[in-house]
Amino acid sequence: MEGSYYKTKESIEEYIKLAEDVNGKLLIEKLKKTLPLKSKLLELGSGPGTDWKILDAFYNVIGSDNSCEFLSHLTKTNPEGKFIELDAITLKTDLRFDGIYSNKVLHHLKDHELIESVKRQTEILNPDGIISHSFWKGEGSEIFKGMFVNYHNESRLTQTFEKHFEILSISSYKEFDEDDSLLLLARKK
Repeated sequence: MEGSYYKTKESIEEYIKLAEDVNGKLLIEKLKKTLPLKSKLLELGSGPGTDWKILDAFYNVIGSDNSCEFLSHLTKTNPEGKFIELDAITLKTDLRFDGIYSNKVLHHLKDHELIESVKRQTEILNPDGIISHSFWKGEGSEIFKGMFVNYHNESRLTQTFEKHFEILSISSYKEFDEDDSLLLLARKK
């Protein structure tokens, strides 16, 4: 079943082990140059909580995930943390934020879902709110371990975000292979 990978305890444990040496420290360093420290920040798709822990040292961060298994793991391993169940498309929350961060989360959305998410992000951001999102760089899409993965390039990201956001930068970086990833930083119009 598509999208069920992050829903079972076994797949969560497998993912945590696979991702234990991966974090967004360099992405967060770039975010810190744009979003003032101690700002109220929403992390979309906190997963195992690796980036959440880094973000928590600098921001008033609320983590989120749409997997109950990940939320259970997050609250167990970070009892002092704030976490909410949240779908990255609909973002159904009454909370407002100064920034929204995600690391390789929004690439699971189909094009029309990403457009819906972008619009909704503007609605939950305070004026001049900042977004920081990373994506796998490339063309097309695929199903990987039962999950939809949508690849992006600079042009597609610009077209998707520019209606609602002033693009501050879109930069390539290496996660596993040279230039395999893109980081988008933008400010709410």
